[in-house]
Amino acid sequence: MIDINLLRTDPEKVKNNLKIKNYDLDTELFGEIESKRKTLQIEVEDLKGLKNKLSKDFGELKKNNQDTAELSNQLEEIKENLHKKEELLDKTFIDLNDFLLDIPNIPHEDVQPGNSEEDNKVIKTYGEVLKRDSIDHLEIASDIDTESAVKLVGARFTVLKNDIAKLHRALISFMLDVAEKNGYEERYVPYIANSQSLTGTGQLPKFEEDLFKVSEDLFLIPTAEVPLTNLFADSILQDDELPIKVTSHTPCFRSEAGSYGKDTKGLIRQHQFEKVEIVQVVHPNDSDAALEGLLENAEEILQLLDLPYQVVQLCGGDLGFSSAKTYDIEVWIPSQNKYREISSCSNFSDFQSRRSKIRLNIGGEKTLPHTLNGSALAVGRTLVAIIENFYDGKNSIIIPKVLQKYLNKDHIKTN
Repeated sequence: MIDINLLRTDPEKVKNNLKIKNYDLDTELFGEIESKRKTLQIEVEDLKGLKNKLSKDFGELKKNNQDTAELSNQLEEIKENLHKKEELLDKTFIDLNDFLLDIPNIPHEDVQPGNSEEDNKVIKTYGEVLKRDSIDHLEIASDIDTESAVKLVGARFTVLKNDIAKLHRALISFMLDVAEKNGYEERYVPYIANSQSLTGTGQLPKFEEDLFKVSEDLFLIPTAEVPLTNLFADSILQDDELPIKVTSHTPCFRSEAGSYGKDTKGLIRQHQFEKVEIVQVVHPNDSDAALEGLLENAEEILQLLDLPYQVVQLCGGDLGFSSAKTYDIEVWIPSQNKYREISSCSNFSDFQSRRSKIRLNIGGEKTLPHTLNGSALAVGRTLVAIIENFYDGKNSIIIPKVLQKYLNKDHIKTN
């Protein structure tokens, strides 16, 4: 949630900043809600003052055994009117909050205009890409079983078997080990979150259709970012506690609404997939540097695996709702002859902190910390990249050296 004081002091500046995200802020509607709020607040305060004065007068009359009937009737009318005005004010505050919840985060000054991923800027490439006629991971690895998954639940799910399942598990352990080396404390978290948590990180109320709802107020998590960030919701952190760095491996669940027809085969786009997430809570002055460090933490995994990748900075039109600035890491997928996203590393500034009520105490002064998160990495897509980049063209997948100790072998037979 953006700072409402920015809207109150200079709504046109906020509107112009949000245009970079191709978001059209309705300043007229905001003005109407604000005007109504101000009027009602004045009326409520005036009625409270009058009620208190008449209550005092009523006490004096009663104390002197004087007639209180007329004053009593006036008090009842004022109380009834006050109750109605307070209800209207409460509803106006709800309308104001709903309006604010729908506004995306203001982009960082570094973010460039653009409409889509086509306008993102490549800032780094690593490794040599394998450009050849290549079969995809489903053709290489017969132990990726989509047919059984369809029988069990439906499309966009997968059953992994034998050494492919072990390689998948090895990747998770490896990613968590790298995160721990880089100072992240591991957490095991629930795979279900309530609406308050999802509102705090920005998935609700705007993106409910992308979630799997399990009951009236509970949803399967789309990413470990949700529980990890909300571990600190409704709390006051002390300056000397920062930076906070936590990590977790979880399955992630997404309905993939709006992705009909995209990546219908294989592990690239699934309803259920695994990720290792890294989250930081930092001093507001440190978040720019923290984002660069978080990006390096995610890149390190691909470098250790010797997988070619590129880093792009997202333009305004491709920037996520809650993000102020995002780098995407895209790994090379030979069968598609292109890079595909494997991690998003984002600085959310104070957007999530304000929504989740995460506060920071610095020498007795309360402020809001900044939150950041990134995937380190998406496990399924890393598995795809290993299978396709390290297939020997015959009947084996060469296991990256850093993973061999987890599997006690240096290759996997494909048939």
